[in-house]
Amino acid sequence: MTQRLLTVDNLKVSFAAREGENQAVRGVSFHIDAGETLGIVGESGSGKSVTAKAIMSLIAPPGRITSGEITLGGTSLTGLSEKEWRRLRGNRIAMVFQDPMTSLNPVKTIGQQLTEVIRRHRGLKKDAAYAEAAELLRQVGIRDPEQRLKQYPHEFSGGMRQRVMIAMALSCKPELLLADEPTTALDATIQAQILDLFKDLKANTQTAVALITHDLGVVAQVCTRVIVMYGGLIMEEGTVEDIFYRPQHPYTIGLLRSLPKRGGGSRERLVPIEGTPPDLLNPPPGCPFMERCPHAHARCASLPPVTELAPGHRTMCWLAVEQQEKAAAGSEGGNAE
Repeated sequence: MTQRLLTVDNLKVSFAAREGENQAVRGVSFHIDAGETLGIVGESGSGKSVTAKAIMSLIAPPGRITSGEITLGGTSLTGLSEKEWRRLRGNRIAMVFQDPMTSLNPVKTIGQQLTEVIRRHRGLKKDAAYAEAAELLRQVGIRDPEQRLKQYPHEFSGGMRQRVMIAMALSCKPELLLADEPTTALDATIQAQILDLFKDLKANTQTAVALITHDLGVVAQVCTRVIVMYGGLIMEEGTVEDIFYRPQHPYTIGLLRSLPKRGGGSRERLVPIEGTPPDLLNPPPGCPFMERCPHAHARCASLPPVTELAPGHRTMCWLAVEQQEKAAAGSEGGNAE
């Protein structure tokens, strides 16, 4: 039986601005099961990274969590003190950020930084911590790890620095790893290597991963389920097969159409999503995708409910509601006969 690891219920996050309140996340609910890899996708500004930082309690002023409940393995994360969070971060939940150069200390060796985390969280002596650090670098595909531990971040390539950050995040064997755009600044070859690393992680450990990205191609390679975010809300959620082969929300369909097709060639014409994302200082009362949606109509001016299309596949769209209404009416008509 699948074990529920993380539950996020009605999460809302806002940032105070001179012009008003930027409602970055507007009521997000989802879960992550133990050992699974969940993709969280959407355009820049959709609320993906803010959601991840809220889970880690890393929303700094002027930002704040205005409502919602987050639980990890039955432990409520809402209202924990910073002292309690310091014990939790790294041990049970860890995060890999987009730019490893800003996360690594340039004046400390890789070994100093890795062993500092290991000794603080796991209580190992210096020699044991260095041995563990070398093994972690080996696991993430860095050759000659004993020598590499003596080097500084600037002596590593971007892809290798990202591997170091993943090793650091895994050093305390967390239950959940949040990876925020971990391949964005990398070339295609290094990106493929990092994705292979996540596949190995899924195959060899029980660590669950939430992979935050704008790249559906990345999600297709490593994830089992997908959440599609837009305008601070979840537009659609389902398995990789649901999202790629049975997409229901017009935004999801638009994202898929904008992807280059395998074998399409250099002259392939991509189909962009016209328009711009909504202003979350003054978010629309209805569907946030209404102004860009080719199927928008009057009913979209109010926010649609979440519709369950099939077990585990849900969407927030009036088209799905209307399809179910028609199906129900047809069923009633058949029964009347």
